[in-house]
Amino acid sequence: MIRGFEVRLYSRNLQTTQRFYEGLGFAETFRYPGAGEPHHVELTQNNFKLGIVDIGKASADHGFAASLGGHTAELVFWNDDTDGLFATLIGAGASVISEPHDWLGRLRVAWIGDPDANPIQLVQERTSRGR
Repeated sequence: MIRGFEVRLYSRNLQTTQRFYEGLGFAETFRYPGAGEPHHVELTQNNFKLGIVDIGKASADHGFAASLGGHTAELVFWNDDTDGLFATLIGAGASVISEPHDWLGRLRVAWIGDPDANPIQLVQERTSRGR
């Protein structure tokens, strides 16, 4: 049986990517090794665990040839203000993949790229209280 889950992202610059996600409210809960430059960190927010792994160390430590090419997965962040969060993240150095736009008549969506170009979808469900 599965007793837990975590999403892991591979990174060319783990510390830059870590700071990006910490800016979104994630907090470090694990680091390997414990001292010096990390090979792997785990960050948590609202019971969601996100791992960030140095792509070079993954290959050297485990023989796993991870690749940062292509977009085979994305993170999805449900939020209360897609336009505001989009502007904040672009100001923090994220790249634009798709500008905020309405979709399905009830959602406001956008895509940004984190420091390693991993896609993040921002989704806001609009209500009668506004966007």
